[in-house]
Amino acid sequence: MVNDLKKENMRENVSIGSRGEHFEKSRKSVETYFLISLFLLISSIILISFDLRLIAGITAILAASLMIAIFRKSSVIYREFLKTVNSLNSINNRKDEVIKHFSHKIREPLNTIVIISDILTESEIAQGQKDLLASLSESSNNMVDTVNELTKNTAGSMLYEHRKPIRFDIISTVNSSIDLYSQKDRSGLRFFVVKDDPEALEFYGDPVLIKQLLVNVFTTIDSKSDGQPIEITITVKKDKETKTDTYISFIVETNREITLINESGSAESQTDRLISYHKWGFKQKLSEGHSKLNIVIPFTNPSGGLKPKASSTKIEELIMKEKTSKVMKDLKVLLVEDNIINQKITILTLKPLVKSIDTAENGKEALDKFGTSNYDLILMDIQMPLMSGLIAAEKIRALESTTHSHIPIIAITANAMIGDRERCISAGIDEYISKPFQPAVLIELIKKTI
Repeated sequence: MVNDLKKENMRENVSIGSRGEHFEKSRKSVETYFLISLFLLISSIILISFDLRLIAGITAILAASLMIAIFRKSSVIYREFLKTVNSLNSINNRKDEVIKHFSHKIREPLNTIVIISDILTESEIAQGQKDLLASLSESSNNMVDTVNELTKNTAGSMLYEHRKPIRFDIISTVNSSIDLYSQKDRSGLRFFVVKDDPEALEFYGDPVLIKQLLVNVFTTIDSKSDGQPIEITITVKKDKETKTDTYISFIVETNREITLINESGSAESQTDRLISYHKWGFKQKLSEGHSKLNIVIPFTNPSGGLKPKASSTKIEELIMKEKTSKVMKDLKVLLVEDNIINQKITILTLKPLVKSIDTAENGKEALDKFGTSNYDLILMDIQMPLMSGLIAAEKIRALESTTHSHIPIIAITANAMIGDRERCISAGIDEYISKPFQPAVLIELIKKTI
């Protein structure tokens, strides 16, 4: 896949380079035509002043002909420009696909190494073997950090693609953006999140844009920290509402005077380009020892005609009541995972702690078992054959909407790229954990979910 991308990118780069040369030649010819037509128009005016109307008319006709030629040439240049932009976007999209493919493939075996290392470390083995396991664990953790850093870098990339809007919680996305950036060990940033509204901030939109925006802002602040810790307070509140949309203010404040947006109009940073491209409103205020940036972004209200949330208020109340009565040792779990090794590892981790574990190798098989058995928890992989975990979760929630029941679903997936968490939540999944993970983290998440 990587080699194919390299070859295709080489062909695209050659094509883009030749189009660039052609674009430059066309631009120069348009400039020349324009100067000639301008000269002819001025000449025709001068000739009219000398009462040389025939020659002035011919000169004006020539100028008009050149103007038509300029218009046609400009149209060609514009089309060439659009082709170049589309080619660049296509390359970026393919790069993202390769990164996503790489991330998924490396997280699967890493997950096995991390969990086995953790289990063996807790077992009764010789000290020398424990030292070897510690080295293995440290190496695998370094690789995890590298993959997470790769994920963080894709969050800051500028991709002007229009994604399907999904329903998501804004505060959760802000916290997820902070977690994403905090994976960078060298970061000296200290984060505080303030929600200036008691109501839930769930809307339809693109959470990827929020993550891109915040990660880029954090990167700008971090680059100007000079190694000194900086406190960042992020306040999220409603700015104004219409029948279909709600405008949300994202207020980023720091305890240092840092220019976060170039207000001259030139797009010097990715944050500038994001705001300019999407035409978001913003205000920036700088003072000694303080900076404040307020960005206002519109989101579609849940009642605006898009797909409603699967659970009603009564069902959500039922969920809260059921949670208080469940304990891990009584759980009947359905593990949906197509990777046999990951199946065995997860069973090895949870079998001593729960009542029983059934398995399914794809979403279709999970739906069949869901229809014939009563489960207390579903652990769902996302990328599977026949039917993905997202589709399976949506179908389960649709079935539950007629029975006033709710089975907690936790996504356990190697899909850990920007926006993956929000896509899971939008499909009706309750919680999300990305591979690789420590067994203790999964156990704590199960306790929290049930």
